[in-house]
Amino acid sequence: MKIAAAVGAVGGAARGASAALAGSQAGAVIGAIAGPVGITLGSVSGATLGGLVGGVGGCALGAQLGDKLDRHVLANNLCLICGHRFNLPA
Repeated sequence: MKIAAAVGAVGGAARGASAALAGSQAGAVIGAIAGPVGITLGSVSGATLGGLVGGVGGCALGAQLGDKLDRHVLANNLCLICGHRFNLPA
């Protein structure tokens, strides 16, 4: 689960980086009303929020995928009576 969460976070951050570019452009357009300072603050805040949202979303999806893999594919369930490892049915 940890590996899938890490991979998901990296993928989400990469997706967030591309969303950050779009977010910074949108922030710049919205901030243009306030002038040069608004453009700068809008661009920075749009890029920051895009990266954060992408990273968090990717990590959450990766953790869910990792949990499913752990439970149903990798035989990580252990019988406490006999010690047999098994998968849960899908």
